[in-house]
Amino acid sequence: MQIFRDFSLIPQNLKGSIYAIGNFDGLHFGHRSVIEAARKISIDKDLPLGVLTFDPHPREFFRPQDASFRLTPRKIKLSILEKWDVDFVISVPFNKKLSETEASIFIRKHLLEQLSIGGVVVGHDFAFGKNRKGNIEMLKNASEKNNFELLVVTPQVSNSGSLYSSRSIRELIQSGRPEEAARLLGRLWSIRGNVINGDKRGRELGYPTANIELGEYIQPSLGIYAVWVNIIGQDLFYKGAASLGVRPTFDGVGVLLEVYLLDFDGDLYGKELEVLFVKYLRPEERFLDIESLKKQMAIDCKKSNELLSKIDFSMEYYSK
Repeated sequence: MQIFRDFSLIPQNLKGSIYAIGNFDGLHFGHRSVIEAARKISIDKDLPLGVLTFDPHPREFFRPQDASFRLTPRKIKLSILEKWDVDFVISVPFNKKLSETEASIFIRKHLLEQLSIGGVVVGHDFAFGKNRKGNIEMLKNASEKNNFELLVVTPQVSNSGSLYSSRSIRELIQSGRPEEAARLLGRLWSIRGNVINGDKRGRELGYPTANIELGEYIQPSLGIYAVWVNIIGQDLFYKGAASLGVRPTFDGVGVLLEVYLLDFDGDLYGKELEVLFVKYLRPEERFLDIESLKKQMAIDCKKSNELLSKIDFSMEYYSK
């Protein structure tokens, strides 16, 4: 999959492509419906399939003081799009210049002149340009005037009646409901990062943990989770119990993800892990003494193992 960071870098052989356009944070079932609709048009017209997205997310640009809220950082987003067999991605830097570009100029300069678009597929709530004044009606007028195909995908709803939306998924993750978030995403939500040095208390307690910082990910509900852990580059998956929190028993500072891999014996420092959240077990709590903490950790690990042993985990579900 080819990746471009600027409209002007698109080679001649990709001019006239069909594009799915959006922020696509989460790449949930609703986003996939947009991309698959664009794929169908690209196949029918025998044209390449491209995804046009923006990084950082406009919300990050306009509200940098806010807490991190991303479901899928750029690296993960590109990885998923590659699995979805997208031909190429334009991941445009969202900066001051782009934020001040009028919608009409965005269409004329970028979509028509630089990309020579053959077709555009967007979601029902797509907006663009300065102050988000560009809307579906403007795109429709442009498509009729400039003879490119436009398809607007209607809101996508799950069998349970839930709307597939990034906002809904964020709310589920922040309220400790990762299994419900997975149903909207089409895969287990995960945090991916390098293992960093910690205070090694887990090892002293008999539960050596791999420590990962949240980085730009949204912060899930603090507490204990049953998780699957993927060691990147080895395609090895382990059952695990994860603690997300500030380690109140030890007066910890800052939120940290600590993961204990069941049935694993080895050194994980410096390795990249993907922690897939399956089930929220309990809130984080402060223990009066170390023995009480160790007893609870044993209970948490047992619960995680029992729960994960009953789940039909598959690479198909993981990689959707």
